[in-house]
Amino acid sequence: MTVAVSLDALPRRRMSDVARDYVALTKPRVIVLLEVTAVAAMVIADRGWPGWRLVLLTVAGGWLAASGANAINCWFDRDIDQTMGRTRTRPLPSGRIEPRQALAFGVGLGAASFALMATTVNLLSASLALLALLFYVFVYTMWLKRSSMQNIVIGGAAGAIPPLVGWAAVTGSLNITAVFLFAVVFYWTPPHFWALSLLIKNDYARAGVPMMPVVQGDRQTRYQIVLYTIVLCLVTVLPLLTRSFGAVYLGGAALLDGILLTDAVVAARRPTARSARRLFYHSMIYLALLFAIMAIDRVTGL
Repeated sequence: MTVAVSLDALPRRRMSDVARDYVALTKPRVIVLLEVTAVAAMVIADRGWPGWRLVLLTVAGGWLAASGANAINCWFDRDIDQTMGRTRTRPLPSGRIEPRQALAFGVGLGAASFALMATTVNLLSASLALLALLFYVFVYTMWLKRSSMQNIVIGGAAGAIPPLVGWAAVTGSLNITAVFLFAVVFYWTPPHFWALSLLIKNDYARAGVPMMPVVQGDRQTRYQIVLYTIVLCLVTVLPLLTRSFGAVYLGGAALLDGILLTDAVVAARRPTARSARRLFYHSMIYLALLFAIMAIDRVTGL
């Protein structure tokens, strides 16, 4: 149950504090990695730097879309956030921002994203960014998160769309290489997020969110992490079969895959918070470096 806090009862706040709370609704730290994959996809598509204007407009549009999705997520999940230790001090459950204001803020950001990208980039990239927002809000947040253990598997597709946005911004279309970029992020998401869910399992249990560690337990979750990491490693091989990338990617992907798979196996064989935390943080570095290597490969043509 959400605890309502009257804004009249709160002391008058500085504009900087209010602005900080609205920024917090957008979860900016989560967006950074999404933008890395989008920019890398732009470089990969262009086989070079596509120009500052296009990059900045695409990043701005993508950031607005992701921020809008996160703000709407905060609005819808304010009851869950109230029960979880790590989220109960967020602006909505603590009463520092009213729900209707957060919803309007999120919708406004989403609309601004589409308008900006449709008029300055192209319609396909704008539509893909909007699709990511709608999928995250309606499929993941409002449906799967509270009803299915597979919530992050299916819902994670929203986070795999930014590379498509970046690719479409440069080319105005999509091809098999763009689909590979989507697949890499899609299969990376479950082991990354399940590693985090192992660390905050008790919070999810209190909130009644059926994350895998809550429903199946730690052992099965760690087994699934290894399984999905193996699938991810196999997916990273596919671009080589179509000659989308060359020797630089082959060497870099092999090294990164080996490190990530080792982390996953260690997390399964040594079921500690430390091993899960290590996998969680290393997986973020893995994704950023993998996309950087893809971009370097395409630019150098090696």
